[in-house]
Amino acid sequence: MGLVKATLANGCFWCTEAVFQRLKGVVNVASGFTGGSIKNPPYREVVMGRTGHAEAIEIEFDDEQISYQQILEVFFSTHDPTTLNRQGYDVGTQYRSAIFYHSEKQKKTAEALIANLNENIFTDQPIVTEVTPASTFYIAEQDHQNFYNNNSEFRYCEIIIDPKLEYLKKQYKHLLK
Repeated sequence: MGLVKATLANGCFWCTEAVFQRLKGVVNVASGFTGGSIKNPPYREVVMGRTGHAEAIEIEFDDEQISYQQILEVFFSTHDPTTLNRQGYDVGTQYRSAIFYHSEKQKKTAEALIANLNENIFTDQPIVTEVTPASTFYIAEQDHQNFYNNNSEFRYCEIIIDPKLEYLKKQYKHLLK
């Protein structure tokens, strides 16, 4: 088993975590912050946009069961990569769409997929997802980990996350655990 890391930001990490936890080959998903300017940023400071960090997830996956390309395809189809610093009600650089690559191969895969999607899918509004080198990933407080699984009755989960999971079941059934 070859475990690989992927670090992705596409809005609220509660949503992103819930999506990727359901994919085969994904062995761990941690919610946290990356891409900012201070060490050990507290959640309150990040969500107020004071640190430059993005809410993100760090995924460990078995690349023999799911490819990085497939991870990115799910990433792009479960958020709007054409809106700058915004996902739904969440607004600010902390909710930006970003891929933090861990290798040149990941960078090239991300750039090639973005070019393909811009050419074939997002022809009117180009993708604004940033592709930057991975930096220190700070794990968020424990109450943010496994959030959807522990709080699925929370109204935010019902309104925002449940539709994403329904979409995932319909479009990516072949990738689900």
